[in-house]
Amino acid sequence: MIFREATIDDIRQIQIVRNSVTENPLSNPDLVTDKDCEIFMFERGRGWVCEIDKTIVGFAIADLVDSNIWALFLHPDFEKKGIGRKLHDMMLDWYFSKQDYVWLGTAPGTRAEIFYEKSGWRKAGMYGKETKFEMTSTEWQSVKYHKSNL
Repeated sequence: MIFREATIDDIRQIQIVRNSVTENPLSNPDLVTDKDCEIFMFERGRGWVCEIDKTIVGFAIADLVDSNIWALFLHPDFEKKGIGRKLHDMMLDWYFSKQDYVWLGTAPGTRAEIFYEKSGWRKAGMYGKETKFEMTSTEWQSVKYHKSNL
């Protein structure tokens, strides 16, 4: 299992993972283009991937422009192996070295919602039809401190 920053060559496999998910699937796969991925990973923020046997099985992308987590997805065959947690933590460590506040939205009643609650995110109402979560750099440092003392 290799965790690393995403490259432009990863976009094709990132799209495969994004379109394989069973929770929060895109209503139309054409809604998120390869160009969108490139812009979010290299102009607006940064991305990370988990690779197993030269195949990307998960990815995360943070957006500094809108102070937002743009994506965190795993291929369904690789859930519950700690991959999402590692990508999440790498992404937030980088993000909070740049900015002090971030938010994200996810569908209510999903495993993702539970994951973010357990990861120390604070519910902040609704964003359209999604649950909005927020976190500050100070909150992230507290979460990391508590995790390291377990």
